[in-house]
Amino acid sequence: MDCSKKVSIIMGIYNCESTLNDSIKSIINQTYSNWEFIICDDGSTDDSFQIAKSFEESDPKRFKVIRNSKNRGLNATLNRCLKIADGDYVARMDGDDLCDPVRFQKEVDFLNSHPEYAIVSTYMTTFDEGGEWGCIKTLEYPQVKDFPIHVPMFCHAACMIRREAFLDVQGYTEDKRLLRVEDYHLWYKFYAKGYKGYNIQEALYKMRDDRNALHRRTAQARFNGIYAAFVGFKMVHIPKWMYVYAIKNAVIEIIKIIIPDSMYDFFHKKRLGQ
Repeated sequence: MDCSKKVSIIMGIYNCESTLNDSIKSIINQTYSNWEFIICDDGSTDDSFQIAKSFEESDPKRFKVIRNSKNRGLNATLNRCLKIADGDYVARMDGDDLCDPVRFQKEVDFLNSHPEYAIVSTYMTTFDEGGEWGCIKTLEYPQVKDFPIHVPMFCHAACMIRREAFLDVQGYTEDKRLLRVEDYHLWYKFYAKGYKGYNIQEALYKMRDDRNALHRRTAQARFNGIYAAFVGFKMVHIPKWMYVYAIKNAVIEIIKIIIPDSMYDFFHKKRLGQ
């Protein structure tokens, strides 16, 4: 196994004490071993920070744990992690999710053998307290022309990105209008700079999609998604006639705001495979 490339894992955590231990252990159990784990607590009020610190205390060479003085949002939190990261590749991970043990190995192998790509991600299995119930699938070779029609272009939490490319686009844009859609905007930034990505056609990541996740999809987050789409279209020069897709998606997001949670949950799970 070629472990010559160092991977910097960046994670922002906020009140995830019940899931964080398992999430971190799924990284420790990776078959790929050349990594550092940078965790930034975004003002948690539970024991998330203490749990993260316990891993740093047991393995200080690989774990770096920092803390925001107040809640700043994921975009600013991940940027703090990026400033510390010194790996060749940067991988994402969330504090309530799980990784397949071979995720890093397969992503590193791809980037090592395909220097023309800056981003690699995978499918994501969705699960809740009842078990696995769906799968988020993405295009294998996303192109600019696909942005208006295919969402998401990449699964953010499952991605690995060349650090030099991350730095070139200056990381995540710290704008309140992009909170909870900072990844959506990030893909536009990469493609506007000429970078491209690839999606491994396997589910190597498990995303917790339960009632708590549903409640995080606030009306403001959906309006932010609408804003990010229109800004992104302009960044990558989407033809004007294709803005109809942005309008269509905006209508869908507004409908999601209006309908009851139970109805949204039903259609969401139906769409992803249950």
